[in-house]
Amino acid sequence: MIFIYTDGASRGNPGPGGYGVVMLYGSLRRELSEGFRLTTNNRMELWSVIAALEALKKEDLMITIYSDSKYVVDAVEKKWVFDWEKKNFKDKKNPDLWKRFLELYRKHRIKFVWVKGHASNKENNRCDELAVAAAMGKNLGVDAGYENIQS
Repeated sequence: MIFIYTDGASRGNPGPGGYGVVMLYGSLRRELSEGFRLTTNNRMELWSVIAALEALKKEDLMITIYSDSKYVVDAVEKKWVFDWEKKNFKDKKNPDLWKRFLELYRKHRIKFVWVKGHASNKENNRCDELAVAAAMGKNLGVDAGYENIQS
């Protein structure tokens, strides 16, 4: 079983943003983070999950993802995203990321668990630290999926 903790942050919404990930498998631990010059908090929340899943080398893994994002957790656990997909994400935000997520999601057996943000969950708090630091970093990347929609 792989345990993944994710979080996203933005300074302004939209504004500079970042994500943080903590991945745990037995005694192994891996942390990921990246910052972007212009994005939204919801995009960073979803991007954190995508980054974690893209980092996995094998398929058909049992994974529990912990997130403080109701946007992400409810969309999957309440199966909304599958209805959005059937309607080709008409009138939904972030279709580029949702499509990317679903491709990865279908390669594994994933359960999402919502955790309260900025509370007593050590790993979620670490993800927040990583996300905020990434958003405040130098050499921020381009969230082309967001910036191209805005231009």
